[in-house]
Formats: sequence, structure tokens, C-alpha cells
Amino acid sequence: MPVNLLDFDGPALAEYVQGLGQKPFRARQLQRWIHRAGENDFARMTDLAGSFRALLQQQAEVLQPRVTADRIASDGTRKWLLDIGGSAVETVFIPEQRRGTLCISSQAGCALDCSFCSTGKQGFNRNLTTAEIIGQLWHANRVLGIARDEVDETADDVADAQSDTDTDQATDGATSSASASQLLRPVTNVVMMGMGEPLLNYEAVLPALRLMLDDHGYGLSRRRVTLSTSGIVPAIDRLREDCPVALAVSLHAPDDALRDQLVPINRKYPLAQLLAACVRYLDRAPRDFVTFEYVMLEGVNDSPAQARQLLQLLAEVPCKLNLIPFNPFPGSDYRRSSIDAVRRFAEILNRAGIVATVRKTRGDDIDAACGQLAGQIEDRTRRSLRNTIRIEPQRNSEAAA
Repeated sequence: MPVNLLDFDGPALAEYVQGLGQKPFRARQLQRWIHRAGENDFARMTDLAGSFRALLQQQAEVLQPRVTADRIASDGTRKWLLDIGGSAVETVFIPEQRRGTLCISSQAGCALDCSFCSTGKQGFNRNLTTAEIIGQLWHANRVLGIARDEVDETADDVADAQSDTDTDQATDGATSSASASQLLRPVTNVVMMGMGEPLLNYEAVLPALRLMLDDHGYGLSRRRVTLSTSGIVPAIDRLREDCPVALAVSLHAPDDALRDQLVPINRKYPLAQLLAACVRYLDRAPRDFVTFEYVMLEGVNDSPAQARQLLQLLAEVPCKLNLIPFNPFPGSDYRRSSIDAVRRFAEILNRAGIVATVRKTRGDDIDAACGQLAGQIEDRTRRSLRNTIRIEPQRNSEAAA
């Protein structure tokens, strides 16, 4: 079976290429062709030796997950359904005036069963491979991008391209045509906020993150790559050491009692442990704050008293709050907080000196908004069956009052 080169970050690709008897600079050339130029046809990688290309055609491939559906919302948000064999995951591209953000999935389904999340209600099938994770970014850039050699370059572009070529010649011993055919890539930001908990698939997510940051890969800054977690404390500490990108934490409650119900992983890693890990993470983080995500649920976690409680909880943690209007999905027991309730909640936080912004809902007409990603999961947990027969979810009546 051919080796999928999308599974390899820079060091792994270098080791693979060396095993084929090639010099190290060939790995960098190959990596630029795959990730910069979005090329999957080895015959078109014209600066690679013919014998090397022939060897790659026999033993390797560049294979993304197969796209089974492609939908565009009225606001321009685009969602792809990707087949991963027995299940399907979703990837969302959110275009904005000055940036394009890609929301990437890391698992088929999710094992954490957060009560307000459509993905969690579908159950869990398996972790994605590195190829299936980075393949989402590879696909988005390839579909949405425009080849650099198909547009008129400005003088600055030409100068930059010449500089890149000079560097390539100095370091690689050969000029890479991948620079000339590099895509004008629309994805400027990546958020690991799609289906699944990325820190529960750490071994596959880490190489994908490294490829996103690699100058021979996608060249994104650490500030432009955000990983969102529900709070896997040991893995947060690992990420701090291995690849500290921007961190977002799904908080959603100001106390352990309510968070135990909304985000069940809190029972294993309660708030005190989670917030301590966040403070440790900031020593290496590309930003000087952690983003806390907080889904606004009517009558559950949106009262002024809970906003003040949140202020006390986060007093020692440099942070920003991202308030997310709840996005309904079939079978949900929650309602979206009113505009007035969200505004009042945000004002309490802002007046106390914590920056709180309200996330704009995007793509909800194609079920691409936060918390709505569901895909098509072959559930190995039987959770989806249990959820259909559950009459009433447990609710913290004291916190909801």
C-alpha cells in the first residue's frame, strides 16, 4: 500500500526521503510541492530528479479525505463533508474581509459528550490520522486558492519570489519550482475547533500543527493557529512543551457543579486544575492571554450573578472571553440566551476589565456554526442511542435559577 505523505511532518518526511536514498534537501523540495503548491502529482514536481519521481510514484501518494458534500451558506461560509471510511467529518471555511479561517476536525465524533454540542451527541468512532487532519487544510487551500503563476505579480511579489529562490539555492542546492507555482492561499488562520477533542488525539494532531507552522509547509505563525480544548490538563502541559500555539478553552460555566453537567470532563480535571494549567501554558504561548469560550444558554449560565462569579474565578488568569450564542440543533434541550442577556453579561465582564466579545454566528443556515457540526458518525459508543431514549437531561436547577 502506498505511503500517504500527508502523514509526515518535516522531520518524518526527511527520514522517509533519506530511506529512499535521497539527500536531505529533496525532502524540503517535496514538502514545498505538497503543502505550498498543493500538488499531488509527482510527475509535475519538475525540479525533482526523474528517478526520484518514479520511485515516489511507485511507493507514495498524496491523498486527502474524499469530499462527499460541499455547501456554501448565504454569508459565504463553506462546509465540506469528508469521508474517512465508515464515518464522515466536517470542515468549515469562514471568509472575512482581511482573513480566512479554517475550522478543522480532529476526531470522527467526540468522546466527551458536552451536553450543548451536536457533535458530542453523535457519539464517537475514531481519531483522525495526521493525513486526515492536515488534508483538510491542504484541500481548502487547493480548492479556494489561485495559482501564483496565474495572476500578475506586483514588484514586491517578484522581489520576494527572487529572495525565496536565492535562499533555496543556498540551502537546498537547487531552485524549487514549487515557489513559482505556490498558491495564493486564502486560509490565513486555522482553528482546531471542529469535530472532536484535539488533545485526545495528540499523536496525530501534533505533526499536523507542526506542518501548519513549518516555513516549508504552510508557514502560519503560532498566533494564527488556535487549538481549542475542553480541558485535558496533562495534554495542555505537553502542548506547552512541544508546540505552544494559541490556546482556547471551552469553559461554559463559572463553577464546578454546573460545568460537571455541561462539560463532563470537568469531573476528571476540575476548574482549579484547568486554570492552573492555563497559567502554566502562558509561559510559552504566542499570546499573553488564554481565550475562554462560553456558550450562552438561556436560564442555565447567563445570569448577572454568574457573570460576577466568573470574574472571581478568572481573577488570576490573563484571559479574554468569547461569548458564543447557542446554536440550536435537533434534539437539543437548550435555548439561546436573549440579546439583552448576552449584552448584560458582556458588560459586567468588560466593566471589570476582562475583554469579552460576542462571536458572530456564521454558517448556521448550513449547520456550520459553533456546536452544530455533526457529520455522519458510525458510533462505537452507542451514545447516540442512549441519548434518543433519555427523557430529561440532568440540570443544575440552582445554577439555572
